[in-house]
Amino acid sequence: MKVRIITPAADRRLLDESRRTRSMMWIMAIMLFLTVLAAAFGLGTLAAASVLDRQLAGRLTVQIVEANEGVRERDAAAALAAIRRIGGVARADPVDRAQLAALLRPWLGEDGADPDLPVPAMIDVQLGVGSDETVARLTRAVRAIVPAARIDRHESWMSPVSNFMRLMVWLALGLVLLMAGATAAVVILVGRAGLDTHRETIEVLHMLGSTDMQVARLFQRRIALDTLYGGVAGTVLAMMTITVIGSQLSGLGSDLLSGIALSERDWVLLAGLPILFALLATVAARYAVLGALRRFL
Repeated sequence: MKVRIITPAADRRLLDESRRTRSMMWIMAIMLFLTVLAAAFGLGTLAAASVLDRQLAGRLTVQIVEANEGVRERDAAAALAAIRRIGGVARADPVDRAQLAALLRPWLGEDGADPDLPVPAMIDVQLGVGSDETVARLTRAVRAIVPAARIDRHESWMSPVSNFMRLMVWLALGLVLLMAGATAAVVILVGRAGLDTHRETIEVLHMLGSTDMQVARLFQRRIALDTLYGGVAGTVLAMMTITVIGSQLSGLGSDLLSGIALSERDWVLLAGLPILFALLATVAARYAVLGALRRFL
């Protein structure tokens, strides 16, 4: 498909409608602004979900619940030694009492640091390969020592969060496709409106020997440029907005939110959206105009 980037002066005069052109460019700027935001949200959420999956894969916590501190510490030490002997365990470390007190402080206040408070002993385990077989062997080994021990896999209680994040990714993809469809619909309406406005001129062009394809190229070129210019403006504004939002998220200090970040590849994909939408507008304009010309000329 041959598309000239610079519209000849005669073509510009033929299709010159400054108000309609400005409206088309503004519409495309808004379309691309919303599309880029939706795409960035989807890409960032996908990255965060991947980070969460990597962090949770093979992670589990062993809890030793015992009111007697001496028995609790002895059972925890025996369970820790047994866990470290299991093949497939990359790391197993006891959770410090100070860390547990910090976790309890939002609910218990300073009472969470009371040494007389019976806090369960906890062991943080990282499996080299998060297989069910390794977890089963670990569970048997720990419960042979402490039958009442609890083994919690992080991915089991965080799976609703991961599933929700992936649902948001699909929602973002749906929004991008919806905006692409809306853009094609706008282009079709603009193309048909342009034909109605320039109907007499087009009839003269046909009498002078112009083909339907030549007339369609006039409209598709103009619409493609309007889409590209408006899309670039909307994309630049959206990228500035994304940068501001990203700086705010990084300042929150949340491990989950800090994972919502765009890679260089993501930025390249976002920057290419105006070109993709311009190509979409070109194709939609061509087929819309050709179809309309066949019907009423």
